[in-house]
Amino acid sequence: MSDPETTSQHKAAGPSLLKTHRRRSILIIIGIIAVAGIIGLTQAFRIYRYIFAPNTDLHGEKIAWVYIRTGSSFDAVKDSLFNHGYIINKKSFEWVAKKKDLQFHVNPGRYRLVNGMNNNSLVNMLRSGRQDPVRVSFQSARTAQEFAGKISHAIEADSLSILNLITDPAYLRQFNTRPATFFSIIIPNTYEFYWNTSADKFIRRMYAESKKFWTTDRLKKAESMGLTVDQVVTLASIIEKETAMNQEKPEIAGVYINRMNIGMPLQADPTVIFAVNDYKIKRVLKKHIQIDSPYNTYLYRGLPPGPICVPSVASIDAVLNYSHNDYLYFCARDDFSGYHNFSKTLAQHSIYARKYQQALKVKGIR
Repeated sequence: MSDPETTSQHKAAGPSLLKTHRRRSILIIIGIIAVAGIIGLTQAFRIYRYIFAPNTDLHGEKIAWVYIRTGSSFDAVKDSLFNHGYIINKKSFEWVAKKKDLQFHVNPGRYRLVNGMNNNSLVNMLRSGRQDPVRVSFQSARTAQEFAGKISHAIEADSLSILNLITDPAYLRQFNTRPATFFSIIIPNTYEFYWNTSADKFIRRMYAESKKFWTTDRLKKAESMGLTVDQVVTLASIIEKETAMNQEKPEIAGVYINRMNIGMPLQADPTVIFAVNDYKIKRVLKKHIQIDSPYNTYLYRGLPPGPICVPSVASIDAVLNYSHNDYLYFCARDDFSGYHNFSKTLAQHSIYARKYQQALKVKGIR
């Protein structure tokens, strides 16, 4: 038989043991939850830092530019960022980029990085194609090659792709121009383009801008002068290279209009320099004006085949609003101020010319 006292002790101890086990289990569960929570918080904090912690170092600069070429892969984007040392934690950038599927949304362009930018902002910018435009200016370019070179330094299109189009008669026909008169559809200004602009899109934009520039008023003025747009721009290009003084451009335009009206050769030194293709010439000599070229306005009457540079708006408007004067000649002043003396007669012009030639000799310019 069981000892009644022992039995009662066991009965009393049973509930106590159960309570102890339950407390231990609860503590264990709480411990597990706590550990899991700590691990979760740690992981969450790590993810948060991956996404939102500053992760760009521009080495002392406030901003930097990243260029992504058309057709670039995700690896090319990474290489561009990593090779410049802009990314502090490469692993975190790659993690965020892949989570946001940047590898499937690589957009070409020119992107502005800000020092301390986080992965989230950087990836969102690249993924959305939110690029900053570039400013393009190209006034006074003389040749198709020079023009193409200037543009290629500002946008993605290389100089050869631009040159191939602006020297292609079949391509230019859609813009009612040809290689010799291509500059007639270029209105100099400072334009904004996205960096990844192609050669074709650039030219189409320029044509659209020229259509805006040639208002009804400007077209009527050209028509009243008996000149086409190409001829106005061609004459403006000569004036552009004759003087930098906008005040006297209408006066010089009047001189050339007078010469054309009486059938006198333009005898414009800038056209000869263009024909010789030597822009270091400071003084046009007899040997230069004997060169057989349609751009030599000493040998051939009328305007040359096309513009000899991209003229400024001031020069174009100077032609359209030319001075109705009686001058047939002009000569640079001997004080080298950049201004000119104007003459109605060859005799008076010769006096001014001798003074200027003597001043050149004094300065040793031959």
